[in-house]
Amino acid sequence: MNVITSWFKRNLSDPQVVILISALLGGFIFILYFGSVLAPFLASVIVAYLLESVVIQLERWRIPRLVAVMSVFIVFIAVMLLLMIWVVPQLTSQLSQLVQQLPQYISIGLEYFKTLPDKFPDFIDKEQMQSILSGLTNELTMIGQTLLGKTISSVFSAFSIAVFIIVLPILVFFLLKDKTLILSWFKQFVPRDSKLTLSVWQQMDIQIGNYVRGKAFEILLVGLVSYIVYVFWDLDYAILLATITGFSVLIPFIGAIAVTIPVALVAIAQFGWTADFAYIMVSYMIIQMLDGNVLVPWLFSEVNDLHPVAIIVAVLFFGGVWGFWGVFFAIPLATLVNAIIESWPKTIVAESNI
Repeated sequence: MNVITSWFKRNLSDPQVVILISALLGGFIFILYFGSVLAPFLASVIVAYLLESVVIQLERWRIPRLVAVMSVFIVFIAVMLLLMIWVVPQLTSQLSQLVQQLPQYISIGLEYFKTLPDKFPDFIDKEQMQSILSGLTNELTMIGQTLLGKTISSVFSAFSIAVFIIVLPILVFFLLKDKTLILSWFKQFVPRDSKLTLSVWQQMDIQIGNYVRGKAFEILLVGLVSYIVYVFWDLDYAILLATITGFSVLIPFIGAIAVTIPVALVAIAQFGWTADFAYIMVSYMIIQMLDGNVLVPWLFSEVNDLHPVAIIVAVLFFGGVWGFWGVFFAIPLATLVNAIIESWPKTIVAESNI
């Protein structure tokens, strides 16, 4: 007990440490309980982060901030209208068609697995394969029925969609226009003796800004290139598959592997075991290799390097806590932990090691 008490005295005697821990706990609890309610606001902050870099660039060209904000906002609204009018209807249509065709794709895959015992009798037992396929068929049938019973309206209610469409642009505009005013309002609640908290925040401000802008560009570029490749090979559900390929970059390592399954299933069902199927899969692998070895190092060169194990653990933990947004911000949140460790008062660490 004395060891624990002495540890708390050493590590929590510094007011700056107490302020930092209080800020982290307050932010964690606030987002945990109110994150779903404030989803439009959080999405608006992310979009504002994306657009702020463009506004700053226009200001460097001696364009007044209000004019720069209005120009960027008009382009943003135009892009949103394009997505709503052209992309979203096609996505929903292709998703509906894919769900209806899913039993056929599953049966094609099962038929292929049934032939494996004949092809490799020394390695695969026929009875065991039939038992596995029987259980797998029942599970997939239940999943398919569940998917067929769900519609887009059951996932996203009309009210939530309307809130995002109406509220998000308004919030984005005022976050850009009144950035200085909003930050000044928040500063009045920051204690004076909070150098440690401000130091961590300054590091995270740079990290999150670079990460959000880089990740958005990565999603857009990977999705666009994938769409061009899928259309070139005349692959069904090109927009849908390109969209999930683009968003697969949100989950490092795991996302690329997971998206391989739907791309391969659609390609096999459409082309069979032909050269076209091989061309599509090779093209997909080339896209993922270029993304991981060229695009990511270039976009995130200013973001702290994290070990792959740390990234996967961060994705699992924060994704389990905050869902999609936890996955999206897994890397910057892991960077936050790293920034706290690096900014932690060295005197406390030194004393604790004595």
